[in-house]
Amino acid sequence: MKWKTLSLLPMPEEAVRSMLGELAGRLDVIIPDAHDRDAMLKAIPEAEIVVGDFSGSLALDAEAVRLAPRLAFVQQPSVGVDGHDIDALTAAGVPLANTAGVNAVAVAEWCLGATLALLRHLHDGDREMRSGGWPQFTLQRRELAGSRVGIVGFGPIGAACARMFGALGCEVAYWSRTPKAETYGAAYRDLDSLISTSEVLVLVLPLTRETRGLIGEERLSRMPAGSILVNAARGEIVDTAALLAALESGHLAGAALDVFDTEPLPADHPLRSCDKVLLSPHAAAVTPQATTRLIQCVLDNLTAAVEGRPVRNVVNGVDPVVRRRG
Repeated sequence: MKWKTLSLLPMPEEAVRSMLGELAGRLDVIIPDAHDRDAMLKAIPEAEIVVGDFSGSLALDAEAVRLAPRLAFVQQPSVGVDGHDIDALTAAGVPLANTAGVNAVAVAEWCLGATLALLRHLHDGDREMRSGGWPQFTLQRRELAGSRVGIVGFGPIGAACARMFGALGCEVAYWSRTPKAETYGAAYRDLDSLISTSEVLVLVLPLTRETRGLIGEERLSRMPAGSILVNAARGEIVDTAALLAALESGHLAGAALDVFDTEPLPADHPLRSCDKVLLSPHAAAVTPQATTRLIQCVLDNLTAAVEGRPVRNVVNGVDPVVRRRG
C-alpha cells in the first residue's frame, strides 16, 4: 500500500511529482488545493508523511498535528525547522527530520564573502565609482587575515565557517551549547567572552526559545568597537532596532544580513536605508549544488521511511524508524 504523502512544497504540481518520481510506486502524493493554511488543514487528516515547505510560509502547528491522526513522519526540506510545533510533534511520537549539512558549504561561503565585502568596502566602492567618484583612499579598508572571528553555533555550517576563515589566517573561536570534538582549529569560548573579543561575529545557529533575541542591545554593546556582525541564522536571533542603533552610533562598522524578522523585508524597512548593512534576500544557501544535495537528502529519507529503515537528521528525539499508524 502506498504511503499518503502530503507535499507542502511551494512548487508547481508537475515539479513536485517530477522530484518525487522515483518513489511513485511507494508514495501517493497529495497536493493541497491551494498553498495556504486552510488547504493544508483540509488535506492533512489523511497524510502519513508530510514534506514541508522550505520557504517557511506553511508549517505544522499544534492544530495541524491534532488533525493528523495517521501522521508518521515529517521531512522538512531545509535546515531550519523553527516554524513547526516541535513539542506537538514529539508528543504525538512523530519524527521530524531536516536536511542538516546540505547547505553548509554554500552558507559558509556567503559568510566569508559577506565579511570580505564589508571589510574591503566592496559595495561602497562600487556605488561611489558608479556615481562618478574615485574612492581610492577615502574608505577605511581592512584585511581579514589575522582577524579574530567568532562563530556562534557549530553545526555543519559553523564547522565549514571555521575551516574557511581559518584557511585565510584568521584566529577562529566558537560557541555552542556543548564543546565539539572536531573544531578545525577553532577554540571554544563562552558566549559573552566570544562576543567581547571577536572583530567579526558570525551567527549560524538555529532559532529556538533560548536563542530568540540572543543578540540584543547589551551583547551588541560588548562587541569591540569597529567590529562587524554577519547573520546567516535567523532574523529573530538579533534585536534589529538595537543593531541599527549600534551601526548608526558607529560602535559597529557594519553588518551583513541574509535573514530578517519579516521576510520578504518590507520595502520601507529602515535596514534598507542603512548604508552600513549588506543585505541579502535569504539566499546564502541558494546554489544549484546545495539544492541538488537537499533533494537527494529528502529522497533518501523518504526511501528509508517507507522501507522501515531509520531516517537521518531527526531533530526532536523521536525514534527514527517510521511506523504506520492505524
